[in-house]
Amino acid sequence: MNLEALEQLEYNTGRTQLIIPENGRHFQKMIDSALEVDDRVERNKIANAIVSVMGNMHPHLRDVPDFQHKLWDQLFIMSDFKLDVDAPFPKPSKEELSQKPEVLPYPQNFPKYRFYGNNIKRMIDIAVDWEDAEKREALALAIANHMKKCYLNWNKDTVEDVVIFEHLRELSEGKLDLNLQKDKLTDSEAILRFSNQKHPKTTYTKKNNRLNRNKKK
Repeated sequence: MNLEALEQLEYNTGRTQLIIPENGRHFQKMIDSALEVDDRVERNKIANAIVSVMGNMHPHLRDVPDFQHKLWDQLFIMSDFKLDVDAPFPKPSKEELSQKPEVLPYPQNFPKYRFYGNNIKRMIDIAVDWEDAEKREALALAIANHMKKCYLNWNKDTVEDVVIFEHLRELSEGKLDLNLQKDKLTDSEAILRFSNQKHPKTTYTKKNNRLNRNKKK
């Protein structure tokens, strides 16, 4: 290869950075060429041809809503919003594209008992607002049973009902107190046994690991 041919080679380090890399450099070059066309009619033809080819590159997305709208938006974005053509959709603005989305409210976990999760706290808040005392107590008992399951998911050990009742009282700000009730929650061993039946492979693996350790001793 002679020196002149080497000088004509293009390297990525010497090329301009692509605005939308997934569309490739060929599309970027076509759009850059369209910017240099003075005749508006010819420029419109080129723009429509580019959008058509871009659509052919992604045939699986043709049924996606607003697919054509997205292609035209990409055309204007890749031209740095300088391409002046008659588009079937409103031309986006650089200011609109650079706008930051609004911050979404993130649900706050109860910091002391994260293992219960946000749904438990929502259920407790609903139970607190119930006016029927009998229904409120029944819901509180159901919530306490679920809290016990959540507790045992993180701590594979038995837990006294009084501990769960105290957590429920604290999470409800003293409005749901089952400490004085005679009802008992599901037995810890029954919960763990049911959990092991749902995940037999995990239990089997743990038993094998214990057996292997005993053999080594």
